[in-house]
Amino acid sequence: MSDFPLASGIDTPRDDVESLKALADAYRGVRAEIGKVVVGQGDVVEQLVTGLFARGHVLLVGVPGLAKTLLVATLARIVRLSFRRIQFTPDLMPSDITGTDILQDDAETRRGPIRSPRRSSTGSCST
Repeated sequence: MSDFPLASGIDTPRDDVESLKALADAYRGVRAEIGKVVVGQGDVVEQLVTGLFARGHVLLVGVPGLAKTLLVATLARIVRLSFRRIQFTPDLMPSDITGTDILQDDAETRRGPIRSPRRSSTGSCST
């Protein structure tokens, strides 16, 4: 966890209380940093950061203009992760995201956006 910029005290905690204090500090720090960019989405930010700290998955759904992409791009920048966006459509299939193996004369793998080499930090992949 040493790559996490706001969690310097989490690497070697002395006890559980110190670990919880370091986690709470990191949580407040991430929320404060996101709050500098995304305004008026406190509940969404709280749920997103909680999902990150719980090592879970978060699905952001909403009408256009609610800063969903900005929120996730900001979070990725804060915790030093790469960011790529996938535009979901009604006909999107799982293989459109993960890629697929095509068996013909020679086995060929077509990689989707998740398994592809990184193209750009704000690249948009759509089908």
